Amino acid sequence: MRITPRSTTTRTLPRVLTAAVGAVGLLAVSACATNGEAQDTMDNSPADQTTQPVNTATETDGTTTSAAAADDAELTATMNNADGSELGTAEFNETDGAVEIGVELSGMEPGFYGLHIHQIGTCEPDSAAPDDPADTGDFMSAGSHIGSDESEHPNHTGDLPQLLVKESGDAMITFETDRLSLSDLEDEDGSALMIHSNPDNYANIPERYATDGIDDETLSTGDAGSRLACGVIGG
Repeated sequence: MRITPRSTTTRTLPRVLTAAVGAVGLLAVSACATNGEAQDTMDNSPADQTTQPVNTATETDGTTTSAAAADDAELTATMNNADGSELGTAEFNETDGAVEIGVELSGMEPGFYGLHIHQIGTCEPDSAAPDDPADTGDFMSAGSHIGSDESEHPNHTGDLPQLLVKESGDAMITFETDRLSLSDLEDEDGSALMIHSNPDNYANIPERYATDGIDDETLSTGDAGSRLACGVIGG
């Protein structure tokens, strides 16, 4: 009797189908899991989270920073030239045993300029000196340096460091002086910050240039020239 071998196709096919169906199921589950993870990632992405803007104006905007600093200053002065054009501002703050003065200007010619605090808080163009009506000129109404009746230049209370203007026309200087207090600047007749047209030589004239000694003008003003800009100091 011949025995015909049974075909393996019939038995293998269900196994193949079963494996295929299982694979499809696994793929579907995997796809669902992947989609779920992606959705979770999207839901938690920075773009979908609520954020608060950070105000960096005081860090990046020099104008804003200066304005904020001026608001915090104990005393200020707005510096104007004789035409009334504003050149910048100055700030005055009491520190430990001294007064910190900060000056920031623009629109000036490059070079050094004398810088002083004067006795009277007025800044009038084409005015007369309080002690000599015949002595007229821009901002003369502000009087002389604070302390000019007590000592010679450069030892006046109101004598300050030089102002250096850069090629850009801008200038910035911050320094401290223990020669005065804020109350000195706010006395009965006030005070004014003055920028002069020339450098201040601080009465430092070598004998070979002044064999007859230093003259009164040098001992009074340091030969700083005319009054270029003025600002009344106040709160």
